[in-house]
Amino acid sequence: MRSEKVKKGLEKAPHRSLFYAMGYHPSELDKPLIGIVNSANEIVPGHVHLDKIAQAVKAGVYAAGGVPIEFSTIGVCDGIAMGHVGMKYSLASRELIADSVEAMVEAHGFDALVLIPNCDKIIPGMLMAAARLNLPAILISGGPMLAGEFQGRAVDLSSVFEAVGAVKAGRLSAADLEALALEACPGCGSCAGMFTANSMNCMTEALGMALPGNGTIPAVMARRLRLAKEAGLKVMELWEKDLRPAQIMTAAAFRNALAVDMALGCSTNTVLHLPAIAHELGISWELEEINKISRETPQLCSLSPGGSYHIEDLDRAGGIQAVIKELSTNGFLDARQLTVTTASLGANCEPAPEPDGKTIRPVKEPYHAEGGLAILFGNLAPQGAVVKQGAVAPEMQQRTLRARVFDDEEAAAEAILEGKIVAGDVVVIRFEGPRGGPGMREMLAPTAAVAGMGLDKEVALITDGRFSGATRGASIGHIAPEAADRGPIALVQEGDKIEIDIPGKRLELLLTPEEWSKREKDLQLPAPKIQKGYLQRYAALVGSAQQGAVLKLPSGEGKI
Repeated sequence: MRSEKVKKGLEKAPHRSLFYAMGYHPSELDKPLIGIVNSANEIVPGHVHLDKIAQAVKAGVYAAGGVPIEFSTIGVCDGIAMGHVGMKYSLASRELIADSVEAMVEAHGFDALVLIPNCDKIIPGMLMAAARLNLPAILISGGPMLAGEFQGRAVDLSSVFEAVGAVKAGRLSAADLEALALEACPGCGSCAGMFTANSMNCMTEALGMALPGNGTIPAVMARRLRLAKEAGLKVMELWEKDLRPAQIMTAAAFRNALAVDMALGCSTNTVLHLPAIAHELGISWELEEINKISRETPQLCSLSPGGSYHIEDLDRAGGIQAVIKELSTNGFLDARQLTVTTASLGANCEPAPEPDGKTIRPVKEPYHAEGGLAILFGNLAPQGAVVKQGAVAPEMQQRTLRARVFDDEEAAAEAILEGKIVAGDVVVIRFEGPRGGPGMREMLAPTAAVAGMGLDKEVALITDGRFSGATRGASIGHIAPEAADRGPIALVQEGDKIEIDIPGKRLELLLTPEEWSKREKDLQLPAPKIQKGYLQRYAALVGSAQQGAVLKLPSGEGKI
């Protein structure tokens, strides 16, 4: 056992004394020590109930002969952090989470891990740690929130953000907005649509690092607690068989995850997080491979914000396993890949039902012939940009628009809400990338305002920052190189013409070569926005969005 270095032998008597001080029995020190990594807190709706998930996990571990030992890590609520300086810390917290898990595990000699996240950066942060440490590990999330109901329709957090724009446009009263806010998020869990948190929980199933049901069983269901107990039991089997993340999260497993991503119409943020997890394992791919998988994989689900269904509907229809089964039956993924069940992806999905034709459509009758995401290239995004093409109206798939340029999110949101953005505009928000932001903020407020004001079929947004998984419309993010790295987005001026061609995978700034050269020569970058603390260090070390915004060594080589 790996934990023997902290509990066995004459020299470890002082260490044993410290275990005894916490109430551990000598017989427990003969058993494997299983780290229970819990991101519970009282500020994130998706995490407020994770104490109960942890108790269920520990019961499973103890029943299977292990000793569960719980420790904590942080978690940021993107919804509460949205629209102010707090969002700069969201993506940056992913690295803190991975590093803190590594520090605790290495310092205390755990034998295996159960990871309990539920929201946006916490899931990939924990998976990055699992990949880095490469100990037997399993992830069990807290589960999705149920959708709310307002005026006879299903609603969620994105409905509230969009309603702000509707109030500004005179389409909704302030009293109705407050009534909606009371109903949209009815209880604990990760927000109810196919936003980033639920996207990543679903990806974890597809990667093979979570049990079937992890991505879709609602947070309030007893099935979620039973799944947590099963995860505790299963981690002991993983430890006994010495089955490690590197054997599960292979290059083929990441391709499977991308195929499921396309079929579900997931958040654009998966394009940041999957490469970051893969990077820990020495696995990489070109962004063009995402387009290849997207072209080959039909979108089988249309979930909020792009459609009317929610995660609870997907769960009733068979969940991620039903999607995997339909994809594997038709040759869109490799069902032979190993998972934490110790069986293959194909074996796991055998009991799943056939597509119901509504929440999950069959391959022959998809919502869209191509997958939910697209990577755009062009002179404005030489290293790529990402858009959730499955949530873009047909009218906005190919447009040439007039640039309205802003150097931060706040200025753009103010202009939108004051009615200064009109049909035919493309809102350009720059110096919000991983380095320039710093932290590559999600920008749900401006995108939701555009949708809420009824402009989502007339106005586009592009940024070197990123968009929430709750975003819909022609919102193109992750433009690389970013403005702070002198990327072409820094050259855009008010009134320029920008051509968006999502089917053609192109994003072009329409300038003459002479004007382009002049602007490059005259370009002067603004001073860094944050010049102290963690974000200053983060900005100095973070890499491009194209590579998952992972941290680099000061020399620029390798991963910290």
